[in-house]
Amino acid sequence: MSKSLRLITAVTTLFALIASAKAEDTIRFATEGAYPPFNERGADGSLIGFEIDLGQALCARIKRQCEFIAQDWDGMIPGLLAHRFDGIFASMLITEERKKQIDFTNRYYQSNFAFVARKGTRLSLDDKKLDGKVIGTIPGSSVCYLEKKFPEATVKVYDSADSMYLDLVSGRIDAITAATVVDTRFLKSEQGKDMAFVSENFVDPDCFGAGYGIGLRKEDTALREDLNRAIAEVRADGTYSEIAKKYFDYDIYGN
Repeated sequence: MSKSLRLITAVTTLFALIASAKAEDTIRFATEGAYPPFNERGADGSLIGFEIDLGQALCARIKRQCEFIAQDWDGMIPGLLAHRFDGIFASMLITEERKKQIDFTNRYYQSNFAFVARKGTRLSLDDKKLDGKVIGTIPGSSVCYLEKKFPEATVKVYDSADSMYLDLVSGRIDAITAATVVDTRFLKSEQGKDMAFVSENFVDPDCFGAGYGIGLRKEDTALREDLNRAIAEVRADGTYSEIAKKYFDYDIYGN
């Protein structure tokens, strides 16, 4: 082999090693891009929101790069298990049912839930039919809760929160299940100005779990430990609070 060929081979190998190391240093997180203010699309199409900012802060703590990938909700866990990404950073509740398939970090926020409808409406949590109203929700824990507590209610499941809000405002549905930490923003918007929380808050550990965590593969124990340490550090030094203040006017972490 000539010196020139050996040099070319060495350089090619070096670049391949650098590219491989860079890929290993990057954590690929799946998010919806449709659940403001946690994750959504900015005016330029980029992914923005509380979870994107928090994810970047966590990755900085463990000296890794972050890459966020838009993923439909139904494909989150299958995609993670198929190694299409390394974690689910998409407001996924930590539940025992999900823990049969994947693992989670410690929680990075908590939320109560309630019904939202037009002002003047009132829904009783004791009414299994919810007054015969059509209730909108999105896939996940809220569906579990509605099926468990209100088996006689009429429920319509939406692919995204935006579509659900649109049908609520237009009157195609009567009420929605709402995470209080999320839908406060909707209620303050022009779109939601005529809407309000119309029930008591509700929680159910079987459906709503122990807060929202980053979903990980069970075998990725080192990554889970690194992220848990990073969550604790940003909580302790005020970084978490500074990020949260950009999106919320109250403590979303919970007790």
